[in-house]
Amino acid sequence: MERADIAIIGTGPGGVSAALTAKVRNKNILLIGKKQMSDKVSKAHQIMNYPGLPAVTGADMAKAFEKQLAMMEINITDSRIGTVYAMGDYFAIQAGGEVLEAKSVILACGVVSGKTLPGEEEMLGRGVSYCATCDACFYKGKKVAVIGYGKDAEHEADFLAEVAAEILYFPMYQDVPGVSEQVTVIKERPKEIFGEKKAGGLRTEQGEYLVDGIFVLRDAVSPKQLVPGLELDGNHVKVNLSMETNIPGLFACGDITGTPYQYIKAAGQGNVAALSAVAYLDAKKREAGKQ
Repeated sequence: MERADIAIIGTGPGGVSAALTAKVRNKNILLIGKKQMSDKVSKAHQIMNYPGLPAVTGADMAKAFEKQLAMMEINITDSRIGTVYAMGDYFAIQAGGEVLEAKSVILACGVVSGKTLPGEEEMLGRGVSYCATCDACFYKGKKVAVIGYGKDAEHEADFLAEVAAEILYFPMYQDVPGVSEQVTVIKERPKEIFGEKKAGGLRTEQGEYLVDGIFVLRDAVSPKQLVPGLELDGNHVKVNLSMETNIPGLFACGDITGTPYQYIKAAGQGNVAALSAVAYLDAKKREAGKQ
């Protein structure tokens, strides 16, 4: 795949706004996120303060976003992001089973709901993974636990069932899981990931489950795990008024940058982030021309 000028991660108001602005500025973009738009938008009851869309429902706002993206011929790459690596002159983005490349990145992926599990961060990369497509090959013929925070995780659990010998699925939502017969659903709430040098099991209120690997599948990955070396302000990404992070070429907008968690604020920041990314790319091009 061709290296994009700007990769935008997230399909909420911030990501959509950034994508539209970058497209208007004639940049080659990648918009990565849910094709049905962010759940925070699509499931909202009513939004009262978005200019031009008075008392709009979340579902109608999502349709409006989809229509405008289609008019601008902007496609959405529907993929779960694992990690974004700053490589110097470009970024490598782990998206499902492939690695995408972009000269700059805008993070518009929202905030992570809830805290990480005890042992999760310590065991990340040592038996704990955030991407089934990426790491399924390491668990061929083994026993795996999947903690799913949304319906999308069911597809990854089914995919893992084609590789691993046994899948234990822990749904963290109210809907009835629609997984295949090869997946065992356990309606217990995980409390801790335990192990010594690597993850060896999952502890719930009812007992312990010994496994070879654990996949924690949330809609969004904590910024701390998403981009190595990214500077945070508490649990949010630290940015300046130009939406620049501490990593050159990396920008952020919307809820991931902190409160207030408002649709209109995210859209405005998305516009600023895109313009800043365009200015960054133009400056890099001028520097290259002088050499």
